[in-house]
Amino acid sequence: MLFLLLWLILLAVGSYWMLQRNVPRLSRTPVWLLWLVLMMPAFIWIGWGLLLGQQGGQLPFVIFLLPLLISSLLYWTLLQWGRLPPSRSLPTNETEAAAIAAASETLQVASAPPARSLTAEEEAQVRQCFPFDRFNLQRLEYRYQAVICRGNLRGDPATVYEQVQTAVQQQFGDRFLVMLREDNAGKPFFALIPNPLRQQPRLALKPMLALVLLGLTLLTTTLVGFVLSYAGQLAEIQPQLARSLEDNPAALLRGLPYALSLLAILGVHEFGHFWAARKHRLQASLPYFIPVPAFLGTFGAFVRIRSPIPDRKALFDVGVSGPLAGLVITLPLLIWGLTQSQVVPMPERSGLLNFSALDPGVSILMGLISHLSLGDRLGLNQALQLHPVAIAGYLGLIVTALNLVPVGQLDGGHIVHAMFGQRQGAVIGQVARLCILALSFVRSELLLWALLLLLLPVADEPALNDLSELDDRRDGIGFLALFILILIVLPLPPVLQQWLTAL
Repeated sequence: MLFLLLWLILLAVGSYWMLQRNVPRLSRTPVWLLWLVLMMPAFIWIGWGLLLGQQGGQLPFVIFLLPLLISSLLYWTLLQWGRLPPSRSLPTNETEAAAIAAASETLQVASAPPARSLTAEEEAQVRQCFPFDRFNLQRLEYRYQAVICRGNLRGDPATVYEQVQTAVQQQFGDRFLVMLREDNAGKPFFALIPNPLRQQPRLALKPMLALVLLGLTLLTTTLVGFVLSYAGQLAEIQPQLARSLEDNPAALLRGLPYALSLLAILGVHEFGHFWAARKHRLQASLPYFIPVPAFLGTFGAFVRIRSPIPDRKALFDVGVSGPLAGLVITLPLLIWGLTQSQVVPMPERSGLLNFSALDPGVSILMGLISHLSLGDRLGLNQALQLHPVAIAGYLGLIVTALNLVPVGQLDGGHIVHAMFGQRQGAVIGQVARLCILALSFVRSELLLWALLLLLLPVADEPALNDLSELDDRRDGIGFLALFILILIVLPLPPVLQQWLTAL
């Protein structure tokens, strides 16, 4: 029951935060109403589980599917009912204003011509910024928060963008951000956007805040690790464990292997983002951990990036660096932790977070690493009672997979956007979240994540230069990252499991 309530709270808070962040710029519909509609299936499912689950009643398929369909239809209807026109959409953060301004240009919506934001003299200066042999500027168009520069691109997008950006900076200083994008017809255009960071101070690192949050998260994860070291599963502290901790406070140190391993994985992941952002001269904060005195002890960590992303190469580097850096430390910790874990009989049901009897075939990668680490000790129809370090390593795999899902502003969304472009990346994201939703019918633990993915905007924010493509090396790394996602998400086929056991 506690586990269900924790998931409900996490879903409720996460969904309301996502709606509050994205809906006001799209629709007049009250956020609380959309939130109630989206939460309706979760309330029904969890209510069924609390009322009838204790009596052994299984959730009928129609009770699972019908609320989901009704909720989706009502959400779309209410969102469209209050839809704002592009000229009235509101930005929700410092850099999103630039994305919305350029994106609104591509929507062919008739409206009154906006006021001219440039004088005749400034228009002449803008025209001087475009070399005739590189971008034949034909006309200027005024849009909400943007000046659209239409013409013919006659060179490598990266080279032309750099020349135009340098010329605009020489003429106007930091007054404008320069964007290079494609319209719906696939024709390149430049957009001059008022710089939202012009009057703002640089993003402070705030090391003391980062250290305080790190200390609090170390405390909460150590407490959870203490419980896991005894019970091997997520549960409330039993009375005997509480008495043991009161009699011997030093016993809390049993939770340090789990806590230090998990914080190392999350910290390296976020520092991967941090160093990639600094490499491309972006304003980025230090990693901030989120302590939670329950569940896993933390909701993860994050790095705040204020600067607009200059191009798709920078977008790719920042997106892929976190998951791959985290995986570098996750794998050795997981392998060592598995060598310290115990092999136990397979239970009738083993969920994704059943650390006391985890099915090693929960994913292809987990199955391969388990058989590699344990060898002959692990046979068919056997589960794993994970050592606390192995729990942290396994959670590292889950964190990597969740971040690599190619949807919106997740790391995977940045990766596919950088590899294939914004529009193709959005199509991939739409397919990906439908696949996760379909997979949740097999793995019910994925349902929460599938619902949260449906709340995320499917399109990632554009880079300033959104036309320049990646090099072959980055494309290769991107396909490797997506392959790793597949290895973590898909369960180990029985045939492969039998073959690994026979080795």
